[in-house]
Amino acid sequence: MALQTKEQVFEQILSAEKPHCPHCGVEMNIWEVPPVPCDDGLGWGTPYLYMCFNDDCPLYAQGWNHIEENYGRTASYRCLCYPDSRKFECMTVFGPFGGTGQIVDDQAVAQQRELEEKIKAGMARLEEYEGAKDGAGVLEILMDATAPARVRVRAAELTAEIGDLGAVDPLRDHNFGNDIINKKVDDAVKRIHERFYTRECPFCAEIIKQRANICKHCGKDVAGR
Repeated sequence: MALQTKEQVFEQILSAEKPHCPHCGVEMNIWEVPPVPCDDGLGWGTPYLYMCFNDDCPLYAQGWNHIEENYGRTASYRCLCYPDSRKFECMTVFGPFGGTGQIVDDQAVAQQRELEEKIKAGMARLEEYEGAKDGAGVLEILMDATAPARVRVRAAELTAEIGDLGAVDPLRDHNFGNDIINKKVDDAVKRIHERFYTRECPFCAEIIKQRANICKHCGKDVAGR
């Protein structure tokens, strides 16, 4: 079974119907698991769970007395559900706000959905540009600071495949503000030069032939440089 990234798991959860708590029937919240594992210390096995935060839920409301009477501690239970198996379990909480900091609220969900739509639209445009060998269109998306990072990374990869020498200077002069994109852009520039058998003069930065000994732009000796 292929491992999924946290982002992929979140996308999967967003597209699925939320379960309802078996104790109270209320729709459960998407819950981002904390970085520190609880209870058995073995970890959660998933970056997101479903959790019931209904304070009138019988499991939670009656859990305070149950734990006090049996264990002498101030705590209760929240019902949780695993997204893959839909298996319900309970988690101990030690106050009314326990776990609430990890609730993924509706605004965050809406923002994620909006991002996914932008990614989908951006990838579709790149696919069209790739089919048409439109390097200028791909470059335009790559230079667009409002485009999702994932789309710009793919644009950089396509630029390496279909971009021409006219893309080199814009790419060199632009700060993409993202280490991953910057690395992809550097790789793209190298690949473009490989495809056209060119390089950049170490003195004037103009594009010259790979095997040139003298730069035709500044007249410097570039042999072996």
